[in-house]
Amino acid sequence: MVDAINQVFALFRLNYHNQYYSAFGDGSQLNQVKKLWLDSLASHSAETILLGARRCIETSEYLPTLHRMLECCRSARLDAQGLPEVHAAYREACLAPEPKQAQAWSHPAVYLAGRETGWFLLASSPESKSFPAFERCYRALCDQIAAGVTLALPSRGESVAAHADAPDPERQRAQLARLRSDTGI
Repeated sequence: MVDAINQVFALFRLNYHNQYYSAFGDGSQLNQVKKLWLDSLASHSAETILLGARRCIETSEYLPTLHRMLECCRSARLDAQGLPEVHAAYREACLAPEPKQAQAWSHPAVYLAGRETGWFLLASSPESKSFPAFERCYRALCDQIAAGVTLALPSRGESVAAHADAPDPERQRAQLARLRSDTGI
């Protein structure tokens, strides 16, 4: 892991020469920054850290902050695992037609995050309300995947079994008529 951090800072030195020397002029400050980055990036593999550094270099003309590096590492990890970015996953979940379970999902995490968030919330609420809820669910699932959990779509039988206790259409009509008479509609 230390080697990965050293390689990252070597890449930054080559790509952001003047900014690098301005930010890390003395060796003691550089060592403190490296320790901070090592602690903060400990949850990522060395490969992910290097991919994150390359992503930072490709997308930013300025020396990245630790926060930006963490974002790039998360993005690189998602790409390596075949997961779409959170906003792309959100759009996919919102735009998927019914029946949701029968759709060709880019990754099971997208379907599971949509189901956990609630399909009704995704379809009926503005993005300002539904996206944060979806993002929490999706990031939690991504963290599970990073920890080695394998996600799978539920089988079609599970979906049918969950709705097996739905009343028959005649009972539904009778209950609707009762509600209309009770409310005077």
